[in-house]
Amino acid sequence: MARRAKQAGLAAIALTDHDSTDGVAAAAAEGALLGVRVVPGCEFSVKAPWGELHVLGYFLPPADARLEDFLRETRAARRRRGEQIVAKLQRLGVPIAWDDVEAQVKGGAVGRPHVARALVERDASDDISDAFTRYLGRGRPAYVEKPLPRLAEVAALVHAVGGIVVAAHLGDHGSEGQIRQFQEQGLDGVEVRHPSHPPSVEQRLTRIAERLALGISGGSDWHGDSEFGDTHAPLGGMRIPVEWLERLEQRRGTTARQSA
Repeated sequence: MARRAKQAGLAAIALTDHDSTDGVAAAAAEGALLGVRVVPGCEFSVKAPWGELHVLGYFLPPADARLEDFLRETRAARRRRGEQIVAKLQRLGVPIAWDDVEAQVKGGAVGRPHVARALVERDASDDISDAFTRYLGRGRPAYVEKPLPRLAEVAALVHAVGGIVVAAHLGDHGSEGQIRQFQEQGLDGVEVRHPSHPPSVEQRLTRIAERLALGISGGSDWHGDSEFGDTHAPLGGMRIPVEWLERLEQRRGTTARQSA
């Protein structure tokens, strides 16, 4: 990943896999050799009024026991949910096995996209979008609700280990009133620049963040070269000012002192 970032001309990247920090140490070591800073992080899912909010934990320490215990249980809950989804699909007569899903996960945290890719490989769906429309989306026959922690719980954990919490790709959910409520629960910043955000949304979220004295961030949400479109961009596809990172790091120091 750091090598790809170097090729893209990036000075820094944040590695924020869902519910896992497993690749951070290796990426940071490679980045140090190449002159690319790797910000250690993780993407968490938490409860939101509309269902689910993704939050990015930045500047997380490697191998912290409190954090890793939390993430281990989160991944176990994801696996249980994935197994329940597969069981529902099997009851519907869909030709899929748990091994098909595990082959897509490759050691990471299980999510519905892995099930969707398995469905495509088994010719049970035309593409990932079709898999969600027919089976996996909310209200569809194989949907299983995800157990989610509260934002305040995740924010308290991230602050305790010296990190900060940023709301990811809020889009139209990012009203000032809603963001203010999240701030009261421990939110430190808002991701304003994202492939799914048109300029009007980026500008609106930036103004709200400034009024509430929150940090701002941005990113490509790169999930690999096979997943571009409205929600993901190529690595380096969203140019982010390095000043944004510097301000987030300054905020980290303030948050750490408040949590001590």
